[in-house]
Amino acid sequence: MIQAILRRCKKCGRYTLRKDKCPVCGGEVENPHPPKFSPEDKYGLYRLAMKILSGKLQINDEVKMKILSKLFSSIQEGQQETSMSKKES
Repeated sequence: MIQAILRRCKKCGRYTLRKDKCPVCGGEVENPHPPKFSPEDKYGLYRLAMKILSGKLQINDEVKMKILSKLFSSIQEGQQETSMSKKES
């Protein structure tokens, strides 16, 4: 996989080739390219839960509980499938 060479400063928005900091303002740099899109997003629910738990996404408590309960139920199902496959082996 090819690594992105170009970086963008979070502070001033200028582009640079440096990986550590912006040469103009000294701000933190990030990769300006979005991740590849997939309709079968395996980790979308996890990203959504992290945004909710970190406070970056503000939603009402009822919707928050529905999303988090769905996430935790899918995690438990995955753990049960893993333990069943280990017992079969």
